[in-house]
Amino acid sequence: MRRHVEPVRVEFVDTDAGGRIHHTAALRWAERAEHALLRACGWPELTSFPRRRISVEFLAPLRFGDEVEVEIAASRVGRTSVTWAWRMVRAGATCVVGETTCVYVGADGRPAPVPVALREVLGVQPDDAGTTDQAGRGPGGSETSENCTTRSDSSGA
Repeated sequence: MRRHVEPVRVEFVDTDAGGRIHHTAALRWAERAEHALLRACGWPELTSFPRRRISVEFLAPLRFGDEVEVEIAASRVGRTSVTWAWRMVRAGATCVVGETTCVYVGADGRPAPVPVALREVLGVQPDDAGTTDQAGRGPGGSETSENCTTRSDSSGA
């Protein structure tokens, strides 16, 4: 399974009046990590994945200046959708976990089958039912020799 780690630094603009990250910052960082993973895979169609569902759980506060790693991997690939599992880690502690389901759309803007080439570069193949469900094996899940992790060099600072 292809994974990506995107370092980010909490900037002042990312915080709310209480000094913690505004909830939308987590969504921006997850999308940034998703796009970095797709770019690392050589996949050019970054705007072909509108969001269908997003869930987020905030486990610990992130504050201005914190350095965070956003880990992301495809946890499920359906016929027309990709679900990304992601988490945000500060100094080894998971602070935010989330999942984003995106629908792949064709040039006409309608849902289309996820291309086989994308499944291959993500390292996720469909099972007998036509979907791959690897719940619990997203970022931080068990490692296998087939896992591939990419890492961005920039902290976004």
